[in-house]
Amino acid sequence: QGPKLDRESEQALWHRLSSARNSFDKMRRVHFAQLSGAQNEAKSIKEDLVAQAQELATSTDWGSTAGAFKRLMDRWRQAGRASRSDDDLLWQQFKAAQDAFFTAKDAVAAVENQEYAANLAVKEQLLAQAQALLPVKDLEATKASLRSIQDRWDAAGKVPRADMERIEKAMRRVEAQIREADDRKWVSSNPEVTARAQSMVAQLEASIAGLREELATAESSGNQSKIAKAKEALTAREAWLEQARRGLG
Repeated sequence: QGPKLDRESEQALWHRLSSARNSFDKMRRVHFAQLSGAQNEAKSIKEDLVAQAQELATSTDWGSTAGAFKRLMDRWRQAGRASRSDDDLLWQQFKAAQDAFFTAKDAVAAVENQEYAANLAVKEQLLAQAQALLPVKDLEATKASLRSIQDRWDAAGKVPRADMERIEKAMRRVEAQIREADDRKWVSSNPEVTARAQSMVAQLEASIAGLREELATAESSGNQSKIAKAKEALTAREAWLEQARRGLG
């Protein structure tokens, strides 16, 4: 048996131990009270999210509801954890509602994709017919054929999402080339445009004739600076004249 402490020292040590234990117990109660409060708050939030998910479970507005479920999932992650038993039960309920919606959505998508695949086959054939119209030879006949193809294209309906951009862009390219051919014909047949083009051709021809005389004069004098300037100006005018004549053609 070790030496005994005097009563005063023993009481002081006991007081320190008791104080430390009381402080620990107080902090433990505060911790668990805060934890319980946070868990209760998380439980309340998740109960509300489960109720919203169950309301959405039977929706057939596939696009917006899928987005709504994504937002609910984000809020679920941010809500924190309830007690293990509550959290597990609430997650099962939430996931059941989510799975019910996406299972129904996938079933409808599978049926639609089957139907859309048939539509895609029709549009692939129509696209091949449209592409065969190029290059444009008989503009009016080409435009009439394109209108017929476009009517059947619209009637064919939707295609699978994965193919939509590819096939639509391909058809737009054909339409753009036929539209450009139509624009060129309009420009060439418009009296005002034709008159301006003819005037431009006449002005350029006169300018070129004058520049050729200037070049001949410069070459006779041997002035290399004037020769270079005249040749540069003549080359530019001849290129413009060629473009202007093509516009008339």
